[in-house]
Amino acid sequence: MKKLLLCGIALAALTGVANADTFVVSMKGPGGGNPFWAAVEEGAKAKGKELGVDVVVVAPPSETDVQAQIAQLEDLIAQKVSGIALAPTDPNALAPVVDAAKEAGIPVVFIDGAGSNPGVSLIGTNNLEGGKIAGNFLCKSLPQGSEVAILQGIMSTTNGIDRAGGASEAFKACGLKVVAEQTAEWDRAKGLSVTESILAGNPNIKGIFASNDNMALGAVEALKAAAKLKDVTVVGFDANPDAAASILAGEMTASVAQAPKNIGGFGIQALADLKAGKTVPPMIDTGTTLVTKENAEAYK
Repeated sequence: MKKLLLCGIALAALTGVANADTFVVSMKGPGGGNPFWAAVEEGAKAKGKELGVDVVVVAPPSETDVQAQIAQLEDLIAQKVSGIALAPTDPNALAPVVDAAKEAGIPVVFIDGAGSNPGVSLIGTNNLEGGKIAGNFLCKSLPQGSEVAILQGIMSTTNGIDRAGGASEAFKACGLKVVAEQTAEWDRAKGLSVTESILAGNPNIKGIFASNDNMALGAVEALKAAAKLKDVTVVGFDANPDAAASILAGEMTASVAQAPKNIGGFGIQALADLKAGKTVPPMIDTGTTLVTKENAEAYK
């Protein structure tokens, strides 16, 4: 939240920048509230320092505050920044602002999740494959026919759609039975409450795939309270430090690691390349890794 309050000061300062390009990273949520976005910010700023450009990071108060992100981007366009790396809270709602930036001659790339504007490159995780990695892990861990559930993210985003879709494809292919698919909007508290509801209706559930670690950790809390944690395998997505600690403690079983520092750093590099007249590939995959107790120490 503090970062959002400082946003106006940061934007006002842009008019005084004369010699350096100023690239903006527009994240979905404040880095102070989510280790993933904190790492994206770290990677972006490190790349900016390497390239000798200024990097300003802004974010709405939450990943569902679409109008706040739109307002921030409209301010950035008016400030004539040098480029925008955008993680869209809602691809369709952000599309007109992206078009406005391009019309103003400001390069734009999407980071973390795709937008709906054609011809704008995406730097991020192949979330469909990441969802399949998580799903296949549960397939190997559970007997065929076991009941499983999916905690979805915000389903207006490509991340939410692809992660849940990849896991669902894997479950269907291996014969696991999906008995519940509900959104918990990337939120830990909602992950807890949604899991409680799923458990009430499906007492024989054996596996949960949560589309991010916040929701997975909420699911773990619900399972603990119901004395079912030892009976249910929980797999998350992001492999953030809290999730790594949970895996090492024998609570969560696995997570799919992204490379958020790469997402931020590659995003700034792509903007610098576009500003220099270079071509950027339509998709730059920043990589995924399955994290279990064997390698979780590296993610703490």
